[in-house]
Parts: sequence; C-alpha cells; structure tokens
Amino acid sequence: MDKIEIKIKAQKESSYPILIGSGLLNKVYDYISDYTDAKKFLVVTNDTVYPLYGEKLKSENSEFIILPDGEIYKNMDVMSRIIDKALEIKLERKDAIIALGGGVIGDMAGFAASIYQRGIDFIQIPTTLLAQVDSSVGGKVAVNHFLGKNMIGSFYQPKIVISDTNTLYTLSQRQYKTGLSEVLKYAFIEKSCMSMNNYNLFDFLINNKKEIMDKEPQILNKLIKICCELKGSVVNKDEKEKGLRAILNFGHTYAHAIEKLTGYEKYTHGEAVSIGMKLIFDLAHSVESISDKYYNDAIKLLYDYDLKMDIEEHFDRDEFYNVMASDKKVSDSKINFVLPEENYKVVIKNNIDKNFVLQGIK
Repeated sequence: MDKIEIKIKAQKESSYPILIGSGLLNKVYDYISDYTDAKKFLVVTNDTVYPLYGEKLKSENSEFIILPDGEIYKNMDVMSRIIDKALEIKLERKDAIIALGGGVIGDMAGFAASIYQRGIDFIQIPTTLLAQVDSSVGGKVAVNHFLGKNMIGSFYQPKIVISDTNTLYTLSQRQYKTGLSEVLKYAFIEKSCMSMNNYNLFDFLINNKKEIMDKEPQILNKLIKICCELKGSVVNKDEKEKGLRAILNFGHTYAHAIEKLTGYEKYTHGEAVSIGMKLIFDLAHSVESISDKYYNDAIKLLYDYDLKMDIEEHFDRDEFYNVMASDKKVSDSKINFVLPEENYKVVIKNNIDKNFVLQGIK
C-alpha cells in the first residue's frame, strides 16, 4: 500500500492521507477510524457500484442511499435526497458521509457533507480511475446547474481518501479510458505543477502503455500515485483556485461546453476532456504557442491511448462560445484558456481571438 499526504498550506487541519493499494476495502473501517471519530456513517453510492462493493461497507453503524448512475443526475434535486436521508437517519454533526463511487458520487456526497449541519466529516472511496487520479483529491465538491457545470458547490476536503485499485478491474474499457484522459492531462501540465519531483509522466505513459492498458498492478499504483502527488502539489499552494490551481482545468473549458450542450449524456466527462485537449492543442498550434514537434507528439499520445478526439455533433458556434463564456472559469467576462506553451508546461490566457477558439467546432 502507498500513502500520500495531501497538505493544505492555508489550513493544516484540512490535510489528509490518500491510501492506494489492492484490497483496501477489506479493512475499510480500520483505515477510516484512524482519521475520524464518527460513530455513524451515511454511505452515498449508486446503483452500478452498490451491487459490486456495497457489502464491503455494510456495518451496524452504516446506512446507505443508492442514487441513479450518471452525470445527468448530478443536480440539486438528487443531491437533496442525500440531505433528506441524513435527516431521516438522524445523522449528527459528529458523524460522517462516505462517498463510494466515481466522480459524480464524490462531488454530490462531498457537497452534502459540506452543508449538512454546517459541515460534517467526509470520506472519499473512489472506485473509478478518473476519481482515483483526480476528482477525489483536492476538495472540489459540487453539483451542476442547467446553466453550467459545477456551478453550485464548495471547497471541502475529505478526512481520508481510500483508493482500492481492485475496483478498477470491474470498469468497462470506456470508463477506464475516461480516467486515462485525466491521467494524460497531468502529463501535459506537469512542469507547471511546481512539484518537488520530476516524474516525466509523458515518457512514463509512452514506455508503459501496454502495462497501463493491461492494468498491471504495480504500474497502476505508480500511475495513480504520480497523478495524486502532482495534483496535491498544486492544491497545497492554491486550495481555492485563486491562481495556480486553474491549470488543472486543461482541456476543460471546451469539455464543459460539450457536456452541457449534449445534456451530459452523449460523452463521459473524460471523453469530453480528451476532445477538449485535442481542441486546445489545435488552438495552441494555430496561434504558434507550441512547436510542430510537441503538437505532433501530444496528439500521438492521445491517439496511442485511443482517446476520443472528435466531436460528432454540429453546434451553433455562437451558442458554443456563449456557453464557454458562462463557465465558472470566466474572469472579468473573458474566457480563460489553459494553453500549452512548451513541452509539459501551460499558461493561462484570456485574449484569444474568437475565430481561433471556434476553429475546431463544426
């Protein structure tokens, strides 16, 4: 088992560990008890994950709420059911909410924990690759609004993150590649993460592609650890996205617009992100902020991992731009783009001509 400490510079009491390894769910409450005094737990999960792993979290002190699976259900109406359940079972301020599932469950359960009785303990048990490398780390919790993604939420850190890599073997190939999109994101931004370590994740992904696709345990553990440490180095310096943390949105400005305009049903989040990364590399190449070689190497990496890069729909270009302009990452009415600047390094720019921004939108 690997253990990473996420240290929040601004709030030492918000620091917490990430445990990474196989079979961790077999002793899950032993790990949890080291980081919370909670005696009662509300486990938030969905109807896909519960049949697979629900039994692992059953105890005399746990109650479950099972939600429908999918980004389309990440809204205030469904989230309020978590609050209803917490009130029904008389969850107290000293108790805790556990998220058992992927990014959607983690976001909703965490948001519920942040507002229930002004905040109770929250435990993340991510069961997808996307959640283990990205969304379970850093304390961003939210639900979607019909006008935009993740518009209602909090920054609320968990007490512990428990990533049992055995859960990744039950993922479909599509869901696994959804997580790989976020993994590749870290390869493209690594030099901007201000990490103390130099992982060279880009080359690691090239040299270990077969092992990663085959989910070889040691390589998988290392991959998750690298991503968590890179994100942790960013969150430590900028917990509430006042500056540096915005680089984690690489590809997401396009992705969020694609998700919203297709009703959160056509593409997984990771698929939208990989399309978004292709579009942002195209944009950077067009405005000559990156070399031909880096552009070709980056696109080849996306291609080699068989990630989605093409939008199948035709959009109204003005509508697409307006949706991007309503994203929470907009500042002073200008769209912020995390743009590749050189190998594995990015810069935030907001003065890009609209015609360049929309060149890849059909």
